[in-house]
Amino acid sequence: MDNAHALLSRYFGFDQFREGQHEVVQNILNGHSAAAIFPTGSGKSLCYQLPALALPHLTLVVSPLLALMDDQLQFLQNRGIAAASIDSTQTNEQASAVIEGVTAGRIKILMISVERLNNERFRRFIASVPISMLVIDEAHCISEWGHNFRPDYLKLPAYQRQLKIPQVLLLTATATPKVIEDMGKKFSIERQCVTLTGFYRPNLNLQAVGIPSCDKLSYLYQWLEAKKGLSGIVYVTLQQTAEFVANELVKAGFAALAYHAGMDSDRRKIIQCQFMKGEVPIIVATIAFGMGIDKSDIRFVAHYDLPKSIENYAQEIGRAGRDGLSSDCLVLANRDNLNVLENFVYGDTPELSAIEFVIKEIKRDSQNNGVWELMLNPLSSASNIRILSLKTLLVYLEMLKVLKPKYSYFAEYRFKLLCPIEELLAKFDPDRQVFINAVIDSSQKAKLWYSANFEVLEQKVPNSRDRAIKALDYLHQKQLIELQSKQLTQVYQVFSDNLDDSIALKLFNRFSVKEQSEIRRINQLVDYFDSESCLSLQLAQYFADPRLTQPCGHCSVCSGHSAKLPPSVILRPLNQFDFNELCNEAINRLGKHLTPVLLTRFLCGLTTPIFTKLKMRQVKGFSRFEQYRFADVLLWAEANLPSSSC
Repeated sequence: MDNAHALLSRYFGFDQFREGQHEVVQNILNGHSAAAIFPTGSGKSLCYQLPALALPHLTLVVSPLLALMDDQLQFLQNRGIAAASIDSTQTNEQASAVIEGVTAGRIKILMISVERLNNERFRRFIASVPISMLVIDEAHCISEWGHNFRPDYLKLPAYQRQLKIPQVLLLTATATPKVIEDMGKKFSIERQCVTLTGFYRPNLNLQAVGIPSCDKLSYLYQWLEAKKGLSGIVYVTLQQTAEFVANELVKAGFAALAYHAGMDSDRRKIIQCQFMKGEVPIIVATIAFGMGIDKSDIRFVAHYDLPKSIENYAQEIGRAGRDGLSSDCLVLANRDNLNVLENFVYGDTPELSAIEFVIKEIKRDSQNNGVWELMLNPLSSASNIRILSLKTLLVYLEMLKVLKPKYSYFAEYRFKLLCPIEELLAKFDPDRQVFINAVIDSSQKAKLWYSANFEVLEQKVPNSRDRAIKALDYLHQKQLIELQSKQLTQVYQVFSDNLDDSIALKLFNRFSVKEQSEIRRINQLVDYFDSESCLSLQLAQYFADPRLTQPCGHCSVCSGHSAKLPPSVILRPLNQFDFNELCNEAINRLGKHLTPVLLTRFLCGLTTPIFTKLKMRQVKGFSRFEQYRFADVLLWAEANLPSSSC
């Protein structure tokens, strides 16, 4: 480990490792795969950054968000470490320069999104590059029982095998024992190579206050008064709440800005930059804000609304006090927002009829050759299943051995010549000139753009598709053409023997089990805040932190102020609303798509693909019942809809 300490000092300016880092780095440098479960802001990234300098080949880092990548790239580049990313915001020239740098071996660390591995062109490129280690950031996303499950993460073990990557490092801050076990199994990581440093951070002062919604703003004003000029984040659930609270804070004399996913990306970047520079001390944000924010002097995090889960809460308060100094974390807790949180869960569960639609598509399209081809967006729209839920459905079908991924490809390749064709051809020997000419001649030309036609090309040059794509990629890298690939098509082998009549119901039940698991997660959250047990100790036990074994002594419960959550605000009974007045326009627009569940989603303000297509957000009644329980609104809808609609 002498070399590791030398690298630590030379590149990172530290004399010693933080807790857990030495053990993880040693496991990697000894040739093992490993997992690091460290609290937010405690140095997980160094666990791959340092070994990447010592390993012989490329370190490939999969990260869920561009903001995370940008932040880490800036850090690495400032320290003279050759790192880069490939992402959708880059120009052709930028992407080509990265590819050339990776191919030449100059770039040691390449950061990508998990979706990039679905890209046929990228996989062809990366398969030709020797890779020493695959790093998976936010690795809890691979577990179906994690709080932020992402189906694409489940493909990572297969990609590791296909790309022959010898080592894997998993990084996360928020993983329960069940999730840690699940992650480790999927990548065959030995138990002794899982490093868990614990969750408890003594510099965070946790405070939960039971308070009616009508009193939250005045309490927040009072709490923030002593923190004027300090940096902090106020988290809310809904976009309109972010705007409302930010405006009210400004009226009360605080410098604050709203931040949420409804804003365009340029506006969000400007706000984030202002916060990072200290120009705006307070950001009022949905959970869209925070990932990738590495600001060490955030002195407070307030939750104006309840967080989505204990894991989300842990992640969000973890953004405070990364410099080790005392920081305050407040939750204004009541049950008023619970229905909104639960309704988000119900919005993700496909209807049984939607799952049956997908099964019929598989049976119909695969009956001749046992192969099913699909494009996600059109299938999402046709089945009315959200993209993320559709990806999960496909993973479930793989787990039930109904589907096996064969490969994926882009249905459309378009290119534009960046120099005269004669000049382009002159750069190649005669044999290659003939082939490139055949690719261009077989393509359909519009004014500027060509659309590659591989079927026509195959008539001239049999079995040439792969060679043609490689040629187009090469021309693109050399900036002789501009290449665009569209319409990702996934190809599965179908095992029709396993495609029995009960499969749709099995899948629906599996989604329902996951739905109830998420609802339980919300109830656990309420129990956590509405408790007389130390908040820090409860968190430590939830995340299997072995270090904290007794009350912390400085949270609100330990200070004698346990939160007693007030009862929910009494909502106007549903039977007092005029069903026809609220729903007739929606019913007419939904037409043949109408179901009680779909109408309930409309009333609760939950988006679905069909709502986007029919512009349902503009229809009277949309989100009218977002504060009501989904199950109650569904019963009301079923009772009022004509029986022919149900």
